[in-house]
Amino acid sequence: MIKIGFYPGCSLTGSSREYAESVIALCEAFNIELKQIPDWNCCGATAAHNLDKELSLALPARILALAEQNGMTEIVVPCAACYNRLSVTEHTLNADEQLRARISEIIEMPYEGTVKILNVIQMLQKYVVNELANKIVAPFDHKVACYYGCLLVRPHEILQFDRVEDPQTIDEMLKLVGAQPVDWAFKTECCGAGFSVSQPDIVGKLSGKIVKDAVDRGAEAMVVACPMCHANLDMRRPAINSYLKTTIDIPVLYVTQVLGLALGISREKLGLQRHFVPVKF
Repeated sequence: MIKIGFYPGCSLTGSSREYAESVIALCEAFNIELKQIPDWNCCGATAAHNLDKELSLALPARILALAEQNGMTEIVVPCAACYNRLSVTEHTLNADEQLRARISEIIEMPYEGTVKILNVIQMLQKYVVNELANKIVAPFDHKVACYYGCLLVRPHEILQFDRVEDPQTIDEMLKLVGAQPVDWAFKTECCGAGFSVSQPDIVGKLSGKIVKDAVDRGAEAMVVACPMCHANLDMRRPAINSYLKTTIDIPVLYVTQVLGLALGISREKLGLQRHFVPVKF
């Protein structure tokens, strides 16, 4: 049994619970136990670093300090925004001892910077990919547009995600389960991110361009690894269709859901019934 710390973040306990369900179901299939960080808090997401630098560092630092306190050496962070904030904070505090001491004072607990942070893609590469071939029962024989978004790949100097403008990691992973990734132009373009609530018309425009290019390239599904991207591309489809002046019904799946389908995990365990745009595969 492999045991890894788990930081779900706000989205995976609410609006994107299907992402959490699919991550947990996939880990169970590979004998991986996810141990949730006790008393975790919001990481600050896309708002805190626009308001106050110390707050934007203290929120993620407290999460990492709690993981250290609980003996975790490695944690998986499925949300791309959470992964970005935790990784940037780790990088910033490890490079500035005085600032690290200040943040430890604010959160009232020591932070040493010893926890390795993995996003879902890194976790899958490390613990799942090598075993995939032995577990596939239903190859995912569909053309897919792998959408990485902004936060999973930037800033490159910190996150070091393969190629900034044309990443390939998810594409190569999905090929292993029979999918055919399309070559398209909007892999890392912004979907509107946190404007989903305050400016849905902007989200409709930005996400509309992304969805249209995926469809124009022949994709039958879009695949993401970020709950914010999923919300904008799936939940905001009425705004997207309004901008495009047509109805597009291409579904949006999490990478963990695609792998889960290939492994024969039930649709209910993967949370596919929770999507706004129906997944008919």
